[in-house]
Amino acid sequence: MITRADVDRAARRTAGLTRLTPVMEADRDALPGPVWFKCEFMQHTGTFKARGALNRILASKERGELRPEVGVVVASGGNAGLANAFAAAQLGVPATVFVPAAAPEVKVRKLKAIGATVVQGGTEYAVAYQAAIAHAKETGAVYCHAYDQPEIAAGAGTVGSELLDQVPGVETVLVAVGGGGLMAGIAAAVEGYAKVVAVEPATAPTLHVALSAGKPVDVPVSGVAADSLGARSIGDIGFSVAVRTGVESVLVSDDDIIAARAALWDGYRMVVEHGAAAAYAALASGAYTPRPDERVAVILCGANTDPATL
Repeated sequence: MITRADVDRAARRTAGLTRLTPVMEADRDALPGPVWFKCEFMQHTGTFKARGALNRILASKERGELRPEVGVVVASGGNAGLANAFAAAQLGVPATVFVPAAAPEVKVRKLKAIGATVVQGGTEYAVAYQAAIAHAKETGAVYCHAYDQPEIAAGAGTVGSELLDQVPGVETVLVAVGGGGLMAGIAAAVEGYAKVVAVEPATAPTLHVALSAGKPVDVPVSGVAADSLGARSIGDIGFSVAVRTGVESVLVSDDDIIAARAALWDGYRMVVEHGAAAAYAALASGAYTPRPDERVAVILCGANTDPATL
């Protein structure tokens, strides 16, 4: 469980190390009311995840847990791996990243270019995860989860606290959900000020199913956004904060996501990944329909995509 106080501590801890990403008001003629895009895809490494990675590593250092000779370890060949490798490099400690054997070579090259030690093995993420946990136990490296750690989620929540300052009176925040770290952080940050609407692919409805079941459960995962929103279940932190703050969940189709991504490019020249486009897809498809005067913010959380596919 995290609260606004945790997010505020993360903001102070990471001040000067993360980018204050801009907001841009959307064209009024295409939407039912005032809408702002929070351009978090302009963050270091192209996603919000650098915020949580920096907060996690710095907090570990404050507690005396971070050993400079072994640094941090993470299991992820995607955005979380890049973010933690970046954060470790900024703080001058090594990062070891475990990825499946079939991880795309372009991502492996990016990780190595940042300075991470990349260990490939196994056919699934679960194998990489177990290897990373074993590495942490054997070496004393600080383990950084992709989304389900308090400091990771609180760091991500600084997106929300920034937004409150940038868009006074914002009432609703649309955010894509996979494992739920970003959603949890933002919901904690804006609690008492705005509501959060979680947007999920219909092919990976982790929070939607958990809210119906009353607890996190595994769901089948597929679809165009599975590379970034492909967690098999919502994290415990994400679920608990969603229940506490009354987060709503809406589902969008792959076609909705693809169309929203194309619309962001055609209308605004924004290059975002499918997972980020999911948040806008809720508005563009009508999965979420705001009141005519409702002040809505859409979190565009990542841009690690191939522009050639637009």
